[in-house]
Amino acid sequence: MTSRSDAPILTLQGIRKSFGMTEVLHGIDLEIHAGEVVALLGENGAGKSTVSNIISGTILPSAGKMTWQGANFAPATPREAIDAGVAMIHQELLLLPHLSIAENIFVGRYPMKGAVVDRKQMEERAHSGLERLGLEISPRRKVEGLSTANQQLIEIAKALTLNANLLILDEPTAALGGEETSLLFEQIDQLRREGVGIIYISHRLEEIKKIADRIIVMRDGSKVREFDTANLPVRTIVESMVGRPLEQMFPTLAVPRDEVVLEVDSLSAPDGSFSDVSFTVRKGEIFGIAGLVGAGRTELVRAIAGADSIKSGNILLGGAGAIPHSPKDAINNGIVLVPEDRKQHGLVLKHSIQENVAYANMDSVTKSGWVVGSLVREFARKNIEKFGVKGKGFQSANEMSGGNQQKVVIAKWLARNPRVVLLDEPTRGIDVGARSSIYEIIHALAASGVAVVVVSSDLEEILGVSNRILVMAAGLQAGILDHAEADDVSVMELATS
Repeated sequence: MTSRSDAPILTLQGIRKSFGMTEVLHGIDLEIHAGEVVALLGENGAGKSTVSNIISGTILPSAGKMTWQGANFAPATPREAIDAGVAMIHQELLLLPHLSIAENIFVGRYPMKGAVVDRKQMEERAHSGLERLGLEISPRRKVEGLSTANQQLIEIAKALTLNANLLILDEPTAALGGEETSLLFEQIDQLRREGVGIIYISHRLEEIKKIADRIIVMRDGSKVREFDTANLPVRTIVESMVGRPLEQMFPTLAVPRDEVVLEVDSLSAPDGSFSDVSFTVRKGEIFGIAGLVGAGRTELVRAIAGADSIKSGNILLGGAGAIPHSPKDAINNGIVLVPEDRKQHGLVLKHSIQENVAYANMDSVTKSGWVVGSLVREFARKNIEKFGVKGKGFQSANEMSGGNQQKVVIAKWLARNPRVVLLDEPTRGIDVGARSSIYEIIHALAASGVAVVVVSSDLEEILGVSNRILVMAAGLQAGILDHAEADDVSVMELATS
């Protein structure tokens, strides 16, 4: 698979990083060769992103040294790293919504014709980058309003236009479906043949086996294992990440009750993103929704949650009509949505954990119309403990790992004791340890009699958590599979029909 060179293009020797009195990296040694894909793995907080940010010039190390193509390498800014031939695609989207796609791809390095931007060249090069990833969209369109998946593809196209010799990909497929991921892998394979070195960070371990040449595992700021091949059992990789034997990832599915809680009848969207969708979810059932990016999954659950309007069809809750005209309507009827993008739509990042939990439960933390601080703290404390959030109530949400941020979003809605919980990409960008605990929360919800709907681009996840799976294709309902008959082949056959 690999066409790596003998001499490393990048070396890290004894790299340490401290924030204040806390050391978060403990003497990292690393070598990357041209023409190889190295998977950098570890749970959230293991130090993967810190290492990547040091290599890409986002932060400075506290000790140690790096070499790049045989010379000392100490980029003080991302611009210096890019000029040297090192580029990084960050997990968090860094696009400017008011600019066009082409402007975002070339921001800070616009092609010029004399003293003015050469827009024709910029848009042609942007279109070429988008086309490589199968994204048929005008480079003149503004980024604002694009789906998370399309924004992720634009970030990747942006990196591809840099012609870097080392590319760092941090969770590049977190928002992508199978087809988009396959196109990305084709591009990675082409870059590898061209001699580009790639550091690949992902929590999707099955894709690591497909794309990586070597695996480096980090835990608690240290490099703990290095494998010369990626052809390993997933269990071996996971156990080296968490430092303990791995129990069953997905809890045993509970048997749903007969009572139908949620009924969706011939539901259609005004913009055609989904049409004529019908299904039921019983008490204690986990109902999965699968499909490729653009299939209409997110739009469907947003409509059920009152966030988007409905053109036609009906929603019944406990047999009674319950079409929500707003999220408030849905919440009052016992329907809550944990959104796909927790940072944009799930949390107020600069506010504390306890404030975020309280915002969805003001009736529980007020007296005579006034918010009572002691009630906020106690209410948050109980729910932080109940849902295993690692953090104190006074901490800001933006100080937490992705897994703990997701638990806060889940906690604030489950504290309302809803009848229906809609989870859109519940483990996107979350490490294997946090994923396992979120699966336990989902199964505990179902066991308590809640109707749970899970949207996921992760095929292993949707197969592992669901009693039944609705597969969507191009906005239409392609079929519903029972757990016993569903596998990756049957789901993908429907998703591509």
